[in-house]
Amino acid sequence: MSPRVALREPRVRTAPESPSESPGRHGDPAAGLLDRFGRRATDMRLSLIDKCNLRCTYCMPAEGLPWLNRDQLLTVGEVRRLVRIGVEILGIRELRLTGGEPLVRKDLEEIIAGIRADHPRLPVALTTNAIGLDRRAAALAEAGLTRVNISLDSVHRETFAKLTRRDQLDAVLTGVQAVADAGLTPLKINAVLVRGVNDAQAPDLLAWALGHGFELRFIEQMPLEAEQTWRREATVTAAETRELLSTRYRLSPTDEDRGGAPAERFDVWEKHDAADSPPRGRVGIIASVTEPFCAACTRTRITAEGRVMSCLFSRQEVDLMDLLRSGADDQAVAQRWADAMWAKPAAHGTDRPGFELPGFTRPERSMSAIGG
Repeated sequence: MSPRVALREPRVRTAPESPSESPGRHGDPAAGLLDRFGRRATDMRLSLIDKCNLRCTYCMPAEGLPWLNRDQLLTVGEVRRLVRIGVEILGIRELRLTGGEPLVRKDLEEIIAGIRADHPRLPVALTTNAIGLDRRAAALAEAGLTRVNISLDSVHRETFAKLTRRDQLDAVLTGVQAVADAGLTPLKINAVLVRGVNDAQAPDLLAWALGHGFELRFIEQMPLEAEQTWRREATVTAAETRELLSTRYRLSPTDEDRGGAPAERFDVWEKHDAADSPPRGRVGIIASVTEPFCAACTRTRITAEGRVMSCLFSRQEVDLMDLLRSGADDQAVAQRWADAMWAKPAAHGTDRPGFELPGFTRPERSMSAIGG
């Protein structure tokens, strides 16, 4: 009889022990986006807008937040320029467009088409809640979008409405289907489990994803909500998620090199499947809280108003917008960006991972304002 969950010990990749001299000179753009611990950022997360059309309970209050004015947002040309600087000078190899909700921007297709014209082989992904995606998926694919991650915490209508404060499940599911029809695959579904709300539905959500050929990824809830109500004991941990899934499935960690990817991935079988049968698909778990992966972080983040955040939990933001709008050349922008990344903290905005350890301070802004 196979065990309920065929797991080795979690591969926790914590913070580097101490700074070391990295290849290249301090803050040298020619060396890429290096930090003091030898990590190199090659994955660019670029937020296009802070506004969202959902009000997820773990993200923002019911009334929303004060949004940026349109003239405070990066323009199409500024987005293209930052991506060009990142790719051609600083060694960026992957791009993810985020928000807020990036579909709120009516010029999203123009942005993606411009990036694709500049960089024909650059992987360009989009993280979205999929509302309105049914009308735009084909155009986004034609513009050059590579693939899509969709946030979806439940396929039960009442639960979805409770979590998002909006009765929009049908719109999301229609958008999901449009992405699949447009060939924007592999399609990944991101889900946050909230204790006492949708945690017991984790096996149902995985069954739905497997049935459609999507890869589901569960994300531990982090202290990034605007109302600052997060508590460690309320977080549904990766270990608990694996246990919840084990009521219906067998999981086995994949042997692939995870690299800088945040998700630990598992092959999935139904409990009644024969031992030698092929897996039915895969599931990922992103355990930022309990099984951190800071030592392997390859991400650099830019907010919708053009500020570099070297770490999702950093309280330091470095402004690039003023350079973009004051006539500075690309090298000056690259230099400031590289300097910002050199100062990247070891973990969770401090010297070691742990959201309840001395020294940890929440970032000043919520996830929607930072960019996912």
